[in-house]
Amino acid sequence: MKKTGGELIVEALKANGVKRLSCVPGESFLAVLDALYDTDLEVIVCRQEGGAAMMADCWGRLTGEPGICMVTRGPGATNATAGLHIARQDSIPMILFIGQVQRDAREREAFQEVEFRRALTEYAKWVGEIDDAARIPEFVTRAFAIATSGRPGPVVLSLPEDMLRDEVEAPRAKPYARVPAHPGRRQVDDFYMRLLKAERPMVILGGTRWDADAVADFRVFAERFKLPVGCSFRRQMLFDHLNPGYAGDVGIGINPVLAKEIKESDLLILLGARMSEMPSSGYTLVDVPYPAQSLVHIYPDPSELGRIYRPDLAICASPQDFVAALTDLEAPAEPRWAERTEHMHQAYLAWSKPPQTGPGAVHMGPIMEWIEGNTKADTIFTNGAGNYATWLHRFHRFRQFNTQAAPTSGSMGYGLPAAVAAKRLFPEREVICFAGDGCFLMHGQEFATAVRYDLPIIALVINNGIYGTIRMHQERDYPGRVSGTDLTNPDFAALARAYGGHGETVEKTEDFASAFERARASGKPSIIEVKLDPEAITPTRTLTEIAQTKSR
Repeated sequence: MKKTGGELIVEALKANGVKRLSCVPGESFLAVLDALYDTDLEVIVCRQEGGAAMMADCWGRLTGEPGICMVTRGPGATNATAGLHIARQDSIPMILFIGQVQRDAREREAFQEVEFRRALTEYAKWVGEIDDAARIPEFVTRAFAIATSGRPGPVVLSLPEDMLRDEVEAPRAKPYARVPAHPGRRQVDDFYMRLLKAERPMVILGGTRWDADAVADFRVFAERFKLPVGCSFRRQMLFDHLNPGYAGDVGIGINPVLAKEIKESDLLILLGARMSEMPSSGYTLVDVPYPAQSLVHIYPDPSELGRIYRPDLAICASPQDFVAALTDLEAPAEPRWAERTEHMHQAYLAWSKPPQTGPGAVHMGPIMEWIEGNTKADTIFTNGAGNYATWLHRFHRFRQFNTQAAPTSGSMGYGLPAAVAAKRLFPEREVICFAGDGCFLMHGQEFATAVRYDLPIIALVINNGIYGTIRMHQERDYPGRVSGTDLTNPDFAALARAYGGHGETVEKTEDFASAFERARASGKPSIIEVKLDPEAITPTRTLTEIAQTKSR
């Protein structure tokens, strides 16, 4: 039986277990939109392609299966690269389908034409174009396999619009086969002997290809061996922060006590983590290319092992498969590093206690304490990038897997579309987005998507009227010479109401709790604007203090 290319795309998605996709419609893939009409695939219609791609990234981040996004050619595709770049740097499985110009118009700079196989190779693991509709099952299955294997990442498939209208006979699509990455028995034994000989071991968890079972099983292993465990930048949900082995996050603004312990460790175990620029504090925690510590690096992609650091033991394995191999290892009766582990956890607890005062009438420390005491352990927190994120990054204590969606690539605008995606995926769980005023308006239009699909997220917009991180660096390097960092903002609470949601404005610390409870009770997508003094640029330093440091 002949089917159109559009029908074959949808059939292949269903064969690979896809339940939902995000899109901004375009005439270049009308045949796919038509085929979707006759299926139960959920289509989330977004307001800008960057937000649509970020939603797909979030689905990939929280499920481990490729998030699916569809956009049109030219400006649609280039808008989507914002989300594509996040998925690439964050190792998130995702597939971006792009409608393309018809085949007989290629290489003529046709309307909105971009040659994606040349333009997007830096953004994706693979960029393909399907010229023959009969090969759609082959290309789509391959896309799923590439997106999930080794180091996961995004894949792009370009779809010429005339190809999507072709009626052809093609094999029925079958699901892709997931590629395991098991450690060898000798490697596990080698790892075990190195651990038993160590005096000051340290574990850093990170990356993707984790699941709830692997996280739980590693916690049991770490407890048996009384190991100190840190989590790399924006991967904090991989270990319970109140577990006695948790040592803190290894990222921007690292606890100096933790940094010292990492540098002085004699066995550093990187499990799933790449330890790139941010978690390595600019490649200063671990010497490049030859670490001072004995390094064991476990990662599912051989091209990453030895790419930055030369490990003493390299194990090509996914976190899930490696953790499964640890269950029968016998722990020493009294690990010699147990006291050190306790010291590191106490240092984390002290480091993660927020300050209670600061400049202005709104103090984020008490607000964070209220959030900690009034949200469930399974609450999902999302954020983009900016100094505001420090309050969540440092002072929220993550307890469970799949409660964090934030870009390790440091991309602004991610928090709101991620919150929309997370709430659609887990409607029974509370989803809270942290955003700065600059960050929110990068993709704030997706609040309309939350309203359209009745997704009662709560967005906290920390409004200080500036691009805070850039202003902080500006005052540090060029004190008093303000240029390009001041902002003029809307009334965010009124904006929420204009979209059909609930809006609140907080101008005093003591007003936050009641504003949050009203937002929660409204049952609507909500924005709570928190007006923060721009001087409160970090939890411990003001803009003036930063500028004065440079002046001295």
